Amino acid sequence: MPDVFAKRNDAVLWVGTSGYSYTEWIEAGFYPPGTRQAAMLPAYARRFPIAELNHTWYQMPRPSAVEQQRRKAPDGFLFAAKLTRSLTHDVDPKGWRDQAAAYRQGVAPLMETKQLVAVLAQFPGSFERTCANRRHLAQLFDELSGLPLAVEFRHDSWANDRVFAELEKRQVALVATDEPALPGLFPTLDVVTNPKLFYVRFHGRNARGWRSGKMEQQFDYDYNDAELSEWVEKRIGPMASQTTRGILFFNNHVRAQAPRNAETLIRLLHRQGLLVQPTPGDP
Repeated sequence: MPDVFAKRNDAVLWVGTSGYSYTEWIEAGFYPPGTRQAAMLPAYARRFPIAELNHTWYQMPRPSAVEQQRRKAPDGFLFAAKLTRSLTHDVDPKGWRDQAAAYRQGVAPLMETKQLVAVLAQFPGSFERTCANRRHLAQLFDELSGLPLAVEFRHDSWANDRVFAELEKRQVALVATDEPALPGLFPTLDVVTNPKLFYVRFHGRNARGWRSGKMEQQFDYDYNDAELSEWVEKRIGPMASQTTRGILFFNNHVRAQAPRNAETLIRLLHRQGLLVQPTPGDP
């Protein structure tokens, strides 16, 4: 396919991984032997310009901790942060608004330095498009207004033009996912709902592992060049032509498959003539 996408868009693509502080990546060779967990972000930032934060899903971010983490990254490094599970999975009907306010305060250091490119609201497969869930989603977006929002659905009932139109109205980025083609799972789409950002997450295609519910099996997958080339040509290129920035993360973290696949994708994007953000400090 000719390099038509680079000629018709100015989108800059930022490629990284979902999380970076995996001790198994030392054994896999991504980090040097003996790398301490506190030293992983600076080492990671020498290879990638952006990271998706996982820890903000497990626990509410604290401003002091986020600021300390931010300082370990070089100038120009960006973050996407998952919304805490108390707002997407284990929601307290009476207290979730306080949780939203606490989250906003927690990520404030990244907002102040303009290093927060997206807040990812990732919902479970049980989150169907019901009246109650639609109401919660709208109210949640209202409470988090002003943050750069993105949403990832797991249930296919949200694959609906009316949903896409509402996201576009709010300029919330719909996350495009690569995952197993299982019944009821949100399909792989290339719908762009925010002209300033598109967001892609590569989970892997391990159908048996996905059904197991065990993280080490669910995200155990190694993409080959043909699979990633298809994404570049059929989805990433067209999506980039509709936006000014794209962020792409690999979540298949087992045995450091994520950073290896991310570096392959960067090579394929360059080959296609698309604009890829270098690591901070690179020319």
